Amino acid sequence: MPDDEPDDQPGDQPGDQVAPLSGLLVLDLTRALAGPHAAMTLGDLGARVIKVEPPAGDDTRSWGPPFVGPPQDADDGSTVRESTYFLSANRNKESLVLDLKSEADRDVLARLVERADVLMENYRVGVLDRLGFPVSRLHDLNPRLVVLSITGFGHDGPEASRAGYDQIAQGEGGLMSITGTEQPTKVGVPIADLIAGMNGTIGVLAALTERARTGRGRVVRTSLLAGMVGVHAFQGTRWTVAGEVPGLAGDHHPSIAPYGMFATASAPIQIACGSEGLWRALCGALQWDPEDDGFATNPERVAHRDDLVERLESHFAHQPAEHWLRLLAEAGVPSGKVRSMDDVYSWDQALSQGLLLSVEHSTLGPIDLPGSPLRFDDNAFSGGRSSHDPPPTLGEHNDAIREWLDS
Repeated sequence: MPDDEPDDQPGDQPGDQVAPLSGLLVLDLTRALAGPHAAMTLGDLGARVIKVEPPAGDDTRSWGPPFVGPPQDADDGSTVRESTYFLSANRNKESLVLDLKSEADRDVLARLVERADVLMENYRVGVLDRLGFPVSRLHDLNPRLVVLSITGFGHDGPEASRAGYDQIAQGEGGLMSITGTEQPTKVGVPIADLIAGMNGTIGVLAALTERARTGRGRVVRTSLLAGMVGVHAFQGTRWTVAGEVPGLAGDHHPSIAPYGMFATASAPIQIACGSEGLWRALCGALQWDPEDDGFATNPERVAHRDDLVERLESHFAHQPAEHWLRLLAEAGVPSGKVRSMDDVYSWDQALSQGLLLSVEHSTLGPIDLPGSPLRFDDNAFSGGRSSHDPPPTLGEHNDAIREWLDS
C-alpha cells in the first residue's frame, strides 16, 4: 500500500481521515499487554488495527475480577464476561478469530499480510516461524511490511527462550531493587509491559519513516528487559559511572532534597525543590532561614535528609494538606496531592486533557476508558482521532474482515 495513497478501509470514519496514521493497516497478533498497548497507540493515532485472536481469545479476556457486563457464550461452550483488564488495552481495534494451526486460517493471515503496513507479535522466539510465518516469508508476501517483535528477555543471548511477564521483568531488570521503602516492591501498574509497548511504538514509527525513503520494511525488536534497563536513567549511571549500587528509593529522591512525600495533619503532600531557588521559595513560605546549618546546599540537604524530613513534617503537622498546598502554590513551589484513581478521573484538569474517553461498547453500552496521552493542535480529542471505537468482543468483526478480503 503506497504511503501517499492510503486505502479506504472498513472501520475508517470520515473524521479519522485527518488522523496522523489514517490509512495504515496494522495486524495485531499480540496478547496480554505490551503488544496490545503498542497496537492500541497506533489505533489511537488513526491506524486501522485488526486484532488477530486465537479461538480462546487474548489471555487478558480471562484476567479478572473485575469482570463486567452480561455473560456471553464462548466457542468452547462456556460463558464469559468482559474483563476490565482487556478493555484497558484494546480500544480502536477489530477482532478477527484465526486458528493459526489451521491451513485455511493461515491462508487468511497471509492475505492480510499482503495488505498490511505493520505486523506486531509477542510470541516466544521461534513460535511465529513454527506457525509458518518466518520473517523471510512475511517479507516475501509484502516487502514493505514493518514487523514489531516483543519478547521478554531479548531475541538472542543465553536466556532468550524465557517467557516474559511484567513482574518478573521488573525484578530481573533492577526496577524493584530501587522501588519501595522496606523491601523491593513492584510498580502498581505493569510498567515493564507498558514501556516495552511504548518502545515498540517508537520503533515502528521510525521504521515507517525509513520505509517512506527506501520502500522496504524492516523488523523492529525490543523486550521487557530492554525497557526496564532503558529507564534506569540516573540510577543506572550511579553504578556504571560512579560505582554506587542504588538501594530502595522510597518516597524521596536520592539526589535532591527536599523532593518527596511529606505527612501533614490530614493527608500526604508531595514537594519537589529541584533548584536552590525553589528551596529558598519554600523557606520563604515557611518563614525559615535557607542558610541554616546542614541545609544551605542541596548536597548538605541530601546528607541530612532524615533531619530535614522530620523538621518539615513537624511543621506540616499543624495544618491540613489543603492549607500547605495553597501556601506552596502561592510561593511557586512545585507541590501536589497523592490522588486516588477515582479522584484522578473526576479531576477537572485531567478531564480537560481528554484523559477520559466515552465509547459505546457492543454489549456493555456506554463505558468510560482512560484516554490517550497524545493530543494534536487541530482537535481537542485524545489521540489523533475525532472519535474512538470500543474494545471489540471476541470475533466481533470476523464476517466484515473476511468480506473485505474477498472484495
